Amino acid sequence: MRVVFATDLSEASRSAICSRTCLHCLNAIGVTDIHLFTVVPDNVSGSLPGMDAVSDAHEALDAQRETFEAAGFEVETHVARGTPYRRINGLAERLPADMTVIGSRGQSPLRNRFIGDTVRNVARTSVVPLLVERIDADAETGADGVTAVHNEHLFREVLYVTDFSENAQRAYEFLPRLRRATERVTLLHVREREQKTQGESADDARELLAERAADLEGRIDVETEISLRSGEAVEEILAEERRIDPTLTVMGARGTSRLRRLLLGNVSESVVARGDTNILLVPPASVPPR
Repeated sequence: MRVVFATDLSEASRSAICSRTCLHCLNAIGVTDIHLFTVVPDNVSGSLPGMDAVSDAHEALDAQRETFEAAGFEVETHVARGTPYRRINGLAERLPADMTVIGSRGQSPLRNRFIGDTVRNVARTSVVPLLVERIDADAETGADGVTAVHNEHLFREVLYVTDFSENAQRAYEFLPRLRRATERVTLLHVREREQKTQGESADDARELLAERAADLEGRIDVETEISLRSGEAVEEILAEERRIDPTLTVMGARGTSRLRRLLLGNVSESVVARGDTNILLVPPASVPPR
């Protein structure tokens, strides 16, 4: 697998890269090639006399590149000027990459913030799956200068959210890629008022969840559980995260279901903004799978 690892050169990004969580878990799912990428906004100038921001960024990437190389990954570094989310998604599409990874906290010396607008915009426009790795906002920095990540394992306990749409199915098809790192998957469907008025029964939804759970157990030999909740989608997804404490939540990124309901968009943005769990957003098909 080929991954674009977007870094803003902050301590949060350094923590994500240096953690055993990142290195071991990416290796476990078959990642071999890392494209380490930072974007210098057009309005940022050099931080040292006689140096420009792009040169500074190339130098700052070296330590992060060495960390990946020491762990056995093939690494290429990239620096670009422009709008971060456009450049990140542009590189991921051009390669094409199998996934983009972003650490979710911190502001860099180059004043390029990846949490907030950039993460939301990457999620809205990404053509490849996007993994947002949480850095623990309350954790103390260790003697090595690394801040703890939120979960010890990225992919061990997965919460998969579905509205039974085509895009949710695409997210489901990504789960087998995690087989070597996943032990348990909970499949969640939230019945909102719209489903109830359109005639979706709880029994029908439960049956569909059970079918997918049985299929997943057969395909990747993991323990599964199904969960059917009723209420507002974002609140119920976050409540399920609190109940089972997954290491990763997987959702389709966009798309209207057969029930004419948009699963992601505002829902995904709210889960990214308000949740504490690593999240993987899988967009609709636009780049042929590799």
